[in-house]
Amino acid sequence: MTAGPCSPILGRRTDIVPAEEQVMGLYGEHVLPRIVNVACGTRTVAPLRRRVCEGLAGDVVEIGFGSGHNVAFYPTAVTRVAAVEPAEVGWKLAGKRLHATSIPVQRSGLDGQSLPFPDDSYDAALSTWTMCTIPDVAAALHELRRVLKPGGTLHFVEHGLAPDERVRRWQRRLEPMQKRIFGGCHLTRPIVDLLTTAGFTITELDVFYEKGTPKVGGADSLGIALSP
Repeated sequence: MTAGPCSPILGRRTDIVPAEEQVMGLYGEHVLPRIVNVACGTRTVAPLRRRVCEGLAGDVVEIGFGSGHNVAFYPTAVTRVAAVEPAEVGWKLAGKRLHATSIPVQRSGLDGQSLPFPDDSYDAALSTWTMCTIPDVAAALHELRRVLKPGGTLHFVEHGLAPDERVRRWQRRLEPMQKRIFGGCHLTRPIVDLLTTAGFTITELDVFYEKGTPKVGGADSLGIALSP
């Protein structure tokens, strides 16, 4: 029996991969990064990106780099950025933004749950609307603690569990569909609890509903977490 063709996306024989999995693989690899690029590049989001990037300095690791929407807001005090991004399409879409900055940005990893950096190697970390999709967010936060220098800071803006129970009920109802359409995106992750459980100390925090976004997906937490 002759071997079937190999999928350039999944890296294995398509004749033994379920058809639904092939479709979802193509969607996740090629379509979803383009949707995220548009959805996360709106004018209403730009002020939040500017706020969360304020105060970044030195060597920075950014998890969930995406298509580079934060690049324009890196302060001049940032010396270099290690970009952790699994999506090849997302990285390609970042090209123009990378060419427009003088701050060195290097794609340096594919998985926030396993960072390829030595202990105590970064001054700061940045995460913007990323913790919702990481399968094991506790492992990713443990990794950030490991690679941050003592006293290093994690700057974050994340959507998650809403402060109001009525909105939470809708989040629980809609989360299964949200995860399927948006690459595993959770609506109900308790961002602050996840950070403190991982050993971070929250030094700045603003919890609010994002303007122009349905409350179920726009319950944001923006702040700075200190690594001991």
